[in-house]
Amino acid sequence: MSTPPPPSAPGTAGAPQDLRGRFTIVGLGPGDPELITLKAARLIGAAAVVAYHAGVRKQSHARRIAAAVVPEGAIEEELRYPVTTGTTDHPGGYVGAMAEFYESCAARLAAHLDAGRDVVLLAEGDPLFYGSSMYLHDRFKDVYQTEVVPGVPAFAAATAAIAGSSGPLVRQTDVLTVLPGTLPEPELARRLADTDGAIIMKLGRTFPAVRSALEQAGRLDGAWYVERASQPEQRWLPVAEVDPDSVPYFSLVVVPGDTAQPPTADRLRSPGQQPEQAGVPAQDPAELLVVGLGPGPDGWLTPEASAALAEVDHVVGYGPYVARVPQRPGLTRHASGNTVEVDRARAALALAKAGERVAVVSGGDAGVFGMAAAVFEAAQDPAYARVAIRVLPGVSAVQAVAARAGAPIGADFAVVSLSDRLKPWQVVERRLRAIAEADLVLAIYNPASRSRTEQVATAQRVLLEHRKPDTVVVVGRDIGRAEESLTVTTLAELDPTTIDMKCLLIVGASTTRVGAAGVWTPRFVEG
Repeated sequence: MSTPPPPSAPGTAGAPQDLRGRFTIVGLGPGDPELITLKAARLIGAAAVVAYHAGVRKQSHARRIAAAVVPEGAIEEELRYPVTTGTTDHPGGYVGAMAEFYESCAARLAAHLDAGRDVVLLAEGDPLFYGSSMYLHDRFKDVYQTEVVPGVPAFAAATAAIAGSSGPLVRQTDVLTVLPGTLPEPELARRLADTDGAIIMKLGRTFPAVRSALEQAGRLDGAWYVERASQPEQRWLPVAEVDPDSVPYFSLVVVPGDTAQPPTADRLRSPGQQPEQAGVPAQDPAELLVVGLGPGPDGWLTPEASAALAEVDHVVGYGPYVARVPQRPGLTRHASGNTVEVDRARAALALAKAGERVAVVSGGDAGVFGMAAAVFEAAQDPAYARVAIRVLPGVSAVQAVAARAGAPIGADFAVVSLSDRLKPWQVVERRLRAIAEADLVLAIYNPASRSRTEQVATAQRVLLEHRKPDTVVVVGRDIGRAEESLTVTTLAELDPTTIDMKCLLIVGASTTRVGAAGVWTPRFVEG
C-alpha cells in the first residue's frame, strides 16, 4: 500500500485513558490456521471487537484464517478497501482514497475503544511486515494502549515449503534482503546482485519485471516462486517456469543464499574435499580497467567507459559508485566502504591476475582524487607484475562545476583536496598559501565531512591572507543530480557552515570575473 498522509489522533476527546479499551494487532501467520500462535488465539478469543480488512468484492483472508477462534459474541468490524490498485476516481487519487479509508477505519474503531471495548485487529502474516495494520497502529499508538503480537511471516512459510528442493534460505554470514517487487527494475536487479539470499514480495502484475531483474542479476537459476504459502492451494516451482499471467498477489519469490555462494564443504561445515586444483592450467592475467564514471548523470558517462563496463565480469568500487553500474547477467559486483581504497585495489588486481575481466570504478575522473592512484600503489607488489592497467578518463567534478558556472578555469588553475586523511594538515596549508601567492584559480575537493568541520574556515582564513575579500568563489553542490545547486559568492562572504562533502569550491584568481553570462577567468595575464 502507498503510505497515507500523517495520521490524525482519533479519540483524544473521548473517554478518560483508564476507561478506554485496548487496541491489539495480532499476526495470524501466512494462512494455515494451525500457524496462529497461542497468544494470538487467546487474545482473539477474549476480544469484544474483532476487526479485519477485506479486499474489494472479496472475503477477508484474515477472517477466514481466524474463523475457529473468533468468539460468537464478538462485534465484527469489516474494513473493506475502496480500491486495491492505482485506479480510482477519488479526487485525491489512490493515495487520497486510501488516506480517507484509513481515517474512516480509525474513527470506527476509536468509537469502540472510547466506549471501553477492547479491539483486536486481525493481520495476515506478521502485522508490521508490509501489513496494512501499520496505518492504524500509526494513528492509535499515542492515543490508546496498544500491543502488536507477531505472526509467522509469509516468507518463512514459503521457505519451509521449498526446503526439500532448495535447502536453507541463508546460512553462516549470508546477508538476507527483503525487496518489494514494485521497485524499479534496474534497482531491483542491482540489489539482487548485491545480496546473498533474497525475498521478493508484492508480485502480481510486477512479476515480469521481477523475472527480468532476476535474470539481469544472474539469480534466475535457483530462484523459486511460491504461491499461497501454507494454504491448501499452495504451490511452488522455479521462477523460470512460471506463467506471468497466473501470478496472484499472494505469492513471492525466494532466492536462497546458496545460489550466490555455492554450498562448498566449508559452507556446509561437513567433511569433504575442495575441488582438485592440481593440473588446472593457470589463467593468463587480464587487463585491469580503472574507469571514471563522471559526476553522476548517465549522459556524462563516456561511450568508452560505457562500452568497457558492458564487457567486464566484475565491477569493484565504493558502494555508491558500484550502484551506478547497470546490473546484467554475468556481472558480479564488489562494493566496499569509502576508506579502503588500497584493499579494494588489491582485490581487483587479484581477480585480474586470475584472468577475470575487471573494472575498478570511481566517481568523476578516476585519476583526480580517485581510484587510479590506489590501483597503481597496490600494483607495486611484485605479485601483480604481469597485470596490465588501463585508465579510462571521465568527466571530473571540477569540470562539471566549472561548466555550470561558465568558464572559471579558463586560465591556469590548481586542484587541492582539504582531506587530511592521507597527508598532514600542515602540508595542505602550505599548498594553499603557495597557490594563493601564485594567484591561481583554485578548485577545492573534499572540503568537509562529518568529522572534518573546521578545514573550510581555516582555508578561508589562509586564502584571505593573500587574496582580496571580493575574490569570486563558486560553490557547486551535487552538480549533475536532481538536487544540484550553484552559488556564486565572495571569499569574505563564504559561509563555511553551509559546506559539506557534496560540495566542490572554485576560488577565482584576481582576474576572475562575474558577468551576465556567468563566471569566467580571462586567458591572458598581464606581466
